[in-house]
Amino acid sequence: MTASLIVFGVLAVVVLIIIAKTAVVVPQQYAFVVERLGKFHMTMEAGFHILLPFIDTIRYRHELKERAIDIPEQTCITRDNVSVGVDGVLYLKVLNPQRASYGVNDYEYALIQLAQTTLRSEIGKIDLDKTFEERTNINASVITELDKASEPWGVKVLRYEIKNITPPRDILNAMEKQMRAEREKRAMILTSEGERDAAINNAEGKKQQVIKASEAARQQQINEAEGQASAIRAVALATAEGLKAVADTVGQRGGMEAMQLRVAEQYLQKFGDLANASDTTLVVPANVADVAGMVSMVTRFIQSNQGAKS
Repeated sequence: MTASLIVFGVLAVVVLIIIAKTAVVVPQQYAFVVERLGKFHMTMEAGFHILLPFIDTIRYRHELKERAIDIPEQTCITRDNVSVGVDGVLYLKVLNPQRASYGVNDYEYALIQLAQTTLRSEIGKIDLDKTFEERTNINASVITELDKASEPWGVKVLRYEIKNITPPRDILNAMEKQMRAEREKRAMILTSEGERDAAINNAEGKKQQVIKASEAARQQQINEAEGQASAIRAVALATAEGLKAVADTVGQRGGMEAMQLRVAEQYLQKFGDLANASDTTLVVPANVADVAGMVSMVTRFIQSNQGAKS
C-alpha cells in the first residue's frame, strides 16, 4: 500500500512537471523564443501554447514594449578642448525577437556602448558654446548611427535624448560672466539707440518748427505786401476817380470858380499849419501872401492841361 502511494506520488509529480513544461501562457506584449533540441524552432506570441516536453525549451523571453535605457554619464572633449560630462536616455523597441536573441549577445549593453562612443565623436566636432544649441542635431546623429547597427539585431532605436551637459565649474563661472556682460552690452545698446532716436526726433521737431515758422513769416510778408499793393491800388483808383470828377466838374459852368476857391482854401490852410509849428524853421518865398497869384497859376495849369487833352 505504501509503495503504491509512493509510485502514485512520483507519477503525479512527473505529470505536473510535464504539464508545466508543455503548457505555456505568453503575456501580452511579450514574445518567447523556443528551441527544439538546441535549435531555433519558433517564436511564441501572446496566448496559450503547447510544447513537447523535454524537447522544446523556452530559451529567451523578450518584452515588446518600448523601453527607456539610461546612458551613464561620460566625459566628452569638445573641439576647443573642454571636458564636459554628458548623459542621456535611449528609447528602443524589440521588433524581431529571433534576431534580438541570436544577432548579438546583449543588445542593451551593445547599444549603450555604441551610444557613448557616437556621442563622444559628435561632441568632439563642435565647440563648447555650440553643444547646448546643437542638442537636436547631436541626438539625430546618434539615432542614425544606432539605427544602422541595431537593424541586424532586430531592435529599433526610436529616440535618443541628451539629459545633461555639465561643464567644469570654472567654465560655468566664465559662461555666466560672459552672459552677464552680454546682457549689459545689449542694455547699453538699447539705451543708446533710444537716446539717439530721441535726439533725432527732437532735431526733426525743431527743424519742422523752424520750417513752419519761416513759411508762416513768408506768408505773412506775402499777405502784407498784397495788402499794401491792394491799398495802393485802391488809393490810386480813388485818386484817379477824384481827379476825373474834378476835371469833369471844372469843365462845367461855375466849376472853374469853385476850383479856384478850393485851391485858395487849401493854400491858406497848409500855410497856417506851417506857421503854427513851434519847432519848425520855415523858408518861404517872398510872394507867399500872394494867394491870388498862386490861384491864377494853378488855374492856368489846369486850363493848359484841358487844352492839351482836347
